[in-house]
Amino acid sequence: MTSLVVGISDCKVSKDADSVLITYALGSCIAVVMHDAAAGVSGLLHYMLPDASLDPAKAAANPCMFADTGIAELLRRVLALGANKKKLSVRIAGGAQVVSGHELFQIGRRNSLAARKLLWKEGLLLAGEAVGGEVSRTVRIEVATGRTAIREGGIDRTERN
Repeated sequence: MTSLVVGISDCKVSKDADSVLITYALGSCIAVVMHDAAAGVSGLLHYMLPDASLDPAKAAANPCMFADTGIAELLRRVLALGANKKKLSVRIAGGAQVVSGHELFQIGRRNSLAARKLLWKEGLLLAGEAVGGEVSRTVRIEVATGRTAIREGGIDRTERN
């Protein structure tokens, strides 16, 4: 099996049934996972911040850094590989408050709210989520099956798409 690592402010999509998309160390960042079982397409986005208006120049250079531009980019890429928007299963993970003393900014909470709002506007409902708390998470999705695994605080949680 081939692992395709999705870094911070990164997005990858695949139709390769022998691939796994994986992202590590989600703190306040959010992972958005999309899978269309009929088309055999999966995608994974790892974004840092809720809104591209915070830094339009960075958003232009790397749309995957922000929720609004990153989710649009992920959706564009999975559809380009043949996914059907109406058949997408979507999950999110992350949005934790892992650093104390930064409660004022609530980046994790703002990130998860941004994802829900943007996905809702696209007509995409969440099939599952693992957000909030104070633990870092790792997310992986098997392209062939849509099997999504979330490791949080040393414990594996597996969900089917």
